[in-house]
Amino acid sequence: MTEPDPAPSGGTEDGVPTFEHVRETIERRAATAAGYEELVTESPAGRERAEREADHDAAARDKLEEIRRSLRGEG
Repeated sequence: MTEPDPAPSGGTEDGVPTFEHVRETIERRAATAAGYEELVTESPAGRERAEREADHDAAARDKLEEIRRSLRGEG
């Protein structure tokens, strides 16, 4: 008689992941993403990108306000 295959890491013998395994996987991925984002934003290139995005957002807000004024007949 052969022994059953051992349960896979984080799962049942049927191969179904446990809730705990899924939760740990999500938390690990979220932590990795947060760490990556922190590294990127702390680099010179990341800061430069953030500044460009802020400038772009400000220009977009200004343009939207200009369009709203024109629709109200203010200029």
